[in-house]
Amino acid sequence: MSRIERFEDLDIWKEAVSIGVDVYHLTSNGKLEKDFSAKDQLRRAALAISNNIAEGFEYYNNKVFVKFLRYAKASAGELRSNLLVLKEAHVISESDNEKLQSKLLVTSKNIGGFIKYLKDTQSYNLTIF
Repeated sequence: MSRIERFEDLDIWKEAVSIGVDVYHLTSNGKLEKDFSAKDQLRRAALAISNNIAEGFEYYNNKVFVKFLRYAKASAGELRSNLLVLKEAHVISESDNEKLQSKLLVTSKNIGGFIKYLKDTQSYNLTIF
């Protein structure tokens, strides 16, 4: 693995940012535009994914980084749950839900894989720091 010196170089962070952008677009239109509570909840959960990846990376401690990656993965689950409720309530479309669910599942899987990689690396010594 090549040396990664900035969280911006992590593919999982880039994926999370893309999800955040999609959520901002989704919540800026339609029924969610004026549903401030749901809009706020979706945006917070979406931003928490990329923010936890970034924050954990900046500690430059792999054990702490794993903890924050778990938070990021949990936020992806929270966002998936919220989207499903809003789809069932006919607040968001099936199409918007499917698009985001697919991205969230891939990102969650990739975060989980990265956690496994970090944990399997001897003493959490990783080449990214």
